[in-house]
This record gives sequence, structure tokens and C-alpha cells, in this order.
Amino acid sequence: MSSATKTLAELAEITGAKLKGDPDFCIDGVADLQSATPSDASFLATSILKHSSYSTLLPKCQAGVICVDPSQAEIEGKNLLISDDPSRTFQKIAEVLLADRSSTGFDGIHPTAIIHEKAIVSPDVSIGPYAVIDTEAQIGKGSRIGPHTYIGPGSIIGEECTLHPHSTVREYCSLGDRVILQPGAVIGSCGFGYTTNEKGEHTKLEQIGNVILEDDVEIGANTTIDRARFKTTRISRGTKIDNLVQIAHNVELGEHNIIAAQTGIAGSTKTGRNVMMGGQVGIVGHLEITDFTMIATRGGVSKSIKKSGKYAGSPVVTLSEHNRTQVHLRKIEGYIKKIEALEKRFEQLESVALS
Repeated sequence: MSSATKTLAELAEITGAKLKGDPDFCIDGVADLQSATPSDASFLATSILKHSSYSTLLPKCQAGVICVDPSQAEIEGKNLLISDDPSRTFQKIAEVLLADRSSTGFDGIHPTAIIHEKAIVSPDVSIGPYAVIDTEAQIGKGSRIGPHTYIGPGSIIGEECTLHPHSTVREYCSLGDRVILQPGAVIGSCGFGYTTNEKGEHTKLEQIGNVILEDDVEIGANTTIDRARFKTTRISRGTKIDNLVQIAHNVELGEHNIIAAQTGIAGSTKTGRNVMMGGQVGIVGHLEITDFTMIATRGGVSKSIKKSGKYAGSPVVTLSEHNRTQVHLRKIEGYIKKIEALEKRFEQLESVALS
């Protein structure tokens, strides 16, 4: 794919960063510090300077411009774009220079797409090969529907949404504006519910609710969000969910949550705003997790969390308590040897006393 070319003056204006260097110098690509060429932009954040490999790479870096924060503004002999968030500045540059890479090459509605006559599709929507848009589905302006995507009956896709290939939005689910579904995401799969008779046979409980994804939500590849049994499974505005996550029926996630890969959240759990979960977190059903809670990787949540803070372990405890416990566990072999020595000494004393 071709790249755009921008001068450093243009990139400074686009990103809002302060330029130190040649305003007419041209950039047409992005790369890391090690592989950057004079036509590339790269970045360096203070948070990664603690890693010696980065500090040794900097003098050798050939990047045409480096995005840095103000603490690095005195680097000599380099073009610099200075901002409080170099990573975000670099990201904006990448988006501008590599914008062509987001194009699939298919404009408009592909002739192989199947669109029901009762579906409502805005004129400027892009629909890729072999996508299926079912009856009474609605797709807002500027949205892009990838190849082999399915949008079920009565579902609503808002404006400027991107549904990547093989994503599924089942019946009567609703996506707000600027929602992103990565490949293989399933919105509105059936909740996991059965009744069991006296013979131990299982009968499916029909899940007749829906899923609502509010504005600016992103759902990762092969992540599944189950429809509610009667009402709504809701993912609130700005929440970002990673790949291979399972969200069960009737769950309500608050605004701006971050959920990392392989996390599982059982039915009817509710989270507040700005809750963060590391990879492989497990949460049992019918719990409430308050605002600004962070749960470390592999945390197991078995009770509601009512106080904001950092938690870890399974079952979770406060991070400070978990860390203290881990310190003790690392010393467990020494403790065992001490106990064995004490037991041996006790036996010797007892033997002497009996004699």
C-alpha cells in the first residue's frame, strides 16, 4: 500500500506537537527506533527509557523525527516532535501516513452482498463481499461492513461503525456510533441457560433479550457477548474489550472499561466506570464492581467489590495484601525447614524429658 508524505511542519500542526528541527523535512513512514530510516517517524516515551536497550538505541537511531515528551526535548542532532503523550502523537502520524491501508479495495456495496428489501441502508455505507443484511436491519451513514459479516433482523448499526470480516450482530441488537467489531466478534449469541429435569436432561432456556453497544465501544476478535434472557446486555460508552473475551447474559459494563484477553464475566454482573481487568480475569455472576477498580491478570472475583482500588489473586484481595502474601510464599521453603528443625528439636527435648 502506498503512504502519504508530510513535512514536519504539517505533522506538528496535525498532532499539536511542538517541532524542534527542520520544518521542511519530509516523512512518509513509521518505525521503531531500531529499524527507522531517515524517512520514518519514531517515538520514545520516558516510561520506556528505564529499559537499557532503548537508551543505547537512541544515539544510533536514524529516524527522520522522534516523538518525545518535554523531558527529552534537549536531545541533540535529531528532529523532535515534543508533546505530553509521544505515543499518541506517533499514533496520529501513523494514521495520517498509512491511511490508505484501511481501504479494502471494495467501494460501495459489493454485488455479492445480500441485503433484504426491508433493510434500511444509508447511501454512503460500504458493504463487502458476501455480507448478509437481514430484514428491517438499519445501517447508519459512513459505516463499513466487512466481507462475510451478518447483521440480523431488526438490528441497528449506528454511524461511522466498522464491522470487520466474519463479525456477527444477531437479531434486535443495537450498536451506537463509531463502534468497532474485530473479525469473528459475535454480538447477541444466546446466553448459557438450561433447565434440568429429574432424569438429568437439559432443556434450553430461550434468550429473547438483546445486546446494546453504546458509542465508541470496540470489541476484540472472537469475543462473544451474549444476549440477555429477557432484557439487555449492555456495554456502555467508550468501553474497550480485547480478543477472546466472554461476556455472559444480562451483564452491564460501565463507561470506559478496559477488559483484556481471555477474561470471562458471568451473568448479571455490573461494573462501574473506568474498571480495568487484566488477562484471564474470572468473575462469577450477580456481582457489582465499583468505579475505578483494577483487577490484575488471572484475578478471581467471587464477591462484589465496593471500594475502588487495585486487586489481585484468586479470590482477589487488595494488591498490597496480595503482594505481601507472595513475598511469604517465595520464602515457604525456608519456613518449612525451620518448622522441621523445630519439630526435631521438640522431639529431642521430649525424649530427654521422658527419660
